[in-house]
Amino acid sequence: MKLVFSVLFSCFLLVSLQAQGPQNWEGKFEPIDRMIEPPSPYRSASGAPGKAYWQQRADYVIKAELDEKNNMISGEETITYHNNAPEDLSYLWVQLDQNVNRKENEDFGEVMGTVRDSMTTRHMQFLTRAIDFPAGYTIKYVKDANGKSMNSLVNNTMMKIRLDQPLKSGTSISFSIAWSYPITDRSLYLLSREGYEYFPEDDNTVYLIAHWFPRMAVYNDTEGWQNQQFQKLGEFALEFGDYDVEIKVPADHLIAATGELQNTDAVLTAEQRKRLDQARKSFDAPVMIVTPEEAEANEKTKANRTKTWKYKATNVRDFAFASSRKFIWDAQAVQFSDHITMAMSFYPKEGLPVWSEESTKAVVHALEVYSDATFEYPYPAAISVNTSNIGIEFPMISFNGGRPKNGKISELAKAGMISTIIHEVGHNWFPMIVSSDERKWMWMDEGLNTFIHQRTLEERYPQFNHTTPKTIVPYMSGDKSIMRPIMVTSDNELLQQIGANFYQKPTVGLQILRNSVIGRELFDEAFREYANRWKYKHPNPADLFRTLEDATAADLDWFFRGWFFTTDQTDMELTNVKWFKVLEKDINLEGETQKVNLKIGGESAGEQAKDFTSGPEDITMISTPDANYGQFLSRLDETELRKQLADKNIYELTIKNVGGLVMPVTVEWEYTDGTKEVDRLPADIWRLNEHLIKKTFIKEKEVQRVNLDPNFEFADIDMENNSFPKKEEPSEFDKLKQ
Repeated sequence: MKLVFSVLFSCFLLVSLQAQGPQNWEGKFEPIDRMIEPPSPYRSASGAPGKAYWQQRADYVIKAELDEKNNMISGEETITYHNNAPEDLSYLWVQLDQNVNRKENEDFGEVMGTVRDSMTTRHMQFLTRAIDFPAGYTIKYVKDANGKSMNSLVNNTMMKIRLDQPLKSGTSISFSIAWSYPITDRSLYLLSREGYEYFPEDDNTVYLIAHWFPRMAVYNDTEGWQNQQFQKLGEFALEFGDYDVEIKVPADHLIAATGELQNTDAVLTAEQRKRLDQARKSFDAPVMIVTPEEAEANEKTKANRTKTWKYKATNVRDFAFASSRKFIWDAQAVQFSDHITMAMSFYPKEGLPVWSEESTKAVVHALEVYSDATFEYPYPAAISVNTSNIGIEFPMISFNGGRPKNGKISELAKAGMISTIIHEVGHNWFPMIVSSDERKWMWMDEGLNTFIHQRTLEERYPQFNHTTPKTIVPYMSGDKSIMRPIMVTSDNELLQQIGANFYQKPTVGLQILRNSVIGRELFDEAFREYANRWKYKHPNPADLFRTLEDATAADLDWFFRGWFFTTDQTDMELTNVKWFKVLEKDINLEGETQKVNLKIGGESAGEQAKDFTSGPEDITMISTPDANYGQFLSRLDETELRKQLADKNIYELTIKNVGGLVMPVTVEWEYTDGTKEVDRLPADIWRLNEHLIKKTFIKEKEVQRVNLDPNFEFADIDMENNSFPKKEEPSEFDKLKQ
């Protein structure tokens, strides 16, 4: 008997392996252990930080001055760098991000296409930089704590500081850098996340000052120094620290910045301070700190004096600010369990009226929904600054595009503006607190942030369009020759596909896990666990993948492998549906009269039905011979079995995995009486054959149509092959792709 079983199992295994196709065998359900970094004392197999987890720290004291007349900024900073690594360091790497704007560096102009007839002058500027502009740091000095010059070398957007003595593990070093750079005109180059915007009508400027001071690169346990050159697409990997910042600007400027303002009495008027105190008690609506009338009056004269604004920020990974005399300012309080956060907006008159109506409201919605989905917002402020053409985030402050024209804005443009604000405020969680490496893995901050951003829209702005599995279909059904997996590093993705691959596809993946694989309650617990495990730390993709499995008791490697590491598509084809109906009839078999279930009818031998009009197929069912029971002495109650099947409808579905991605299978039954029913099969149904499955169902009613994925849960790229009988009308997906 053992020999017979072994032979049968071997034959089954051979057939199963042959069905998988010619592969270097690593099936879709195999663990992804070889595709991610292994666990270590620093990062546990559960996805949590290990007992020996460490990370570096960098504290900054900065004094800077904004020169409005020459559009220059200069500064002196002292960095205290704490080496918490288990090894000594013989040199340090400092990021010089402004050097990316130099002409000899990649400006990404070629993404606009090549030279062609009737191209715009701005397009030509992006391609050629015919109108040149100064950019990049001038480093005045790098000195140690004793004022001695340090040995440094600049390599494009990175500066190496060679140490006279290794920085021992567990010790710190302080050194100073003096620097300056010309602030760039944001209208002259692509991906202009920072710089200045000039307003010719009133001869004023809004300055967005970011990536502005030399900053320590990350040194971590998985790659050592993250000193990959800044090329604009992949953003930043930064260490946490405390900031003490002084910024000297024209006396009539208002500043919005990371951190808490320390010298309110020196830079704000008595009326502004009074209004700000009122705003700290206003939880239902914003209070105007600087009114439109006051801002417009402020535009008309330019101060010759300066003021110095002083800020402190605790445990943040970056610092940014905006400065202008054009700013209108409103603020509203948001109550958390142990502190109040001020939601604030700064905008020129060109943002009216929509910014005064919607910006701070959107900030509040983001703070509330993100806090519920992860952890409470910990910082004292969350600021939205209006600018043109971009959305970009920093701790406690974001620069957000979206403006009316002549005071009017379409509903679509307003929705885009609100969505941008929510998204950029949401980045306070990912990656400003859950501090993933943006330079390497853009999807870890953009995708996770977009996931909660879309949840915010669903809950607070249900009238807006938002990302669903349907959204990603045009991309996933596109040209695979240029398509890259989500797990490609940030700078190696095509600019025109970044939105789909790093924002939408990870979002849809998390939506599928939440809504259709794990379930909302358990998924939300797991996602919250990830956020809390890694707040103020540096997670990698493996930490996210392991945490989601650890906190749900779900094997999700099949999903991570397919969705994140391949360009496979979801395309399930309902190849065939066979219909059987069993009726009792006595026949003589091997000299004995037995009860046999059969139904005469259906298609001719070898012919596949196209619909259900020909009725059920022929079937016979005989009694089980004793030999089939082996050593079991008990017997199946065949009378009861036949009773249970009497007049029932049996349907056998054949489903092909055409696209390569394994997914759960949702089957919708449309009955002849007009009712519907849904059955759900887990993705595990594909484990033994990743290319084709057959599944049998018993139904009381007769079926007139069977549909797969009726609610568009799995981003299936071809819904026309999901029904039996085949639908004649084009599906919504095909209309979408057209």
